[in-house]
Amino acid sequence: MATLTVQQAADRAQAAADTVRQAAEAGQGYADIAAAAVHSGSGGMVDPFVFRLTIFALAIFVGYYVVWSVTPALHTPLMSVTNAISSVIVVGALLAVGVPLVGNDAGPLWARALGFIALIFASVNIFGGFLVTQRMLAMYQKKKK
Repeated sequence: MATLTVQQAADRAQAAADTVRQAAEAGQGYADIAAAAVHSGSGGMVDPFVFRLTIFALAIFVGYYVVWSVTPALHTPLMSVTNAISSVIVVGALLAVGVPLVGNDAGPLWARALGFIALIFASVNIFGGFLVTQRMLAMYQKKKK
């Protein structure tokens, strides 16, 4: 297996960052076009659900192109960064599950159930990401005799 120098790794990371930036700019352009089309077509009134659904659909496309344009050598570090994003999701899920309990309010059951499911999925993602990162780092350590 060929080893990369620090400069080569930095160049690849810079290229990946440039690709991500270009994808984000393209996504912003698509979002602007979609928002303008919806705004002009509805007489200035946009249903918040439709607006959020449009942003969600665009985020799916941008995320797909960002992840698939990353060099395979950088997939594991990219997934490690998603652990930080999942930790934010855990905080939000804990708030969705626990806030109604603190205020002696039953709260909507469906919101608490979805928060609990989000908490489980994000926890699995975090711990799985740490395991993958640990395994990847073990590949680069010298073998003990």
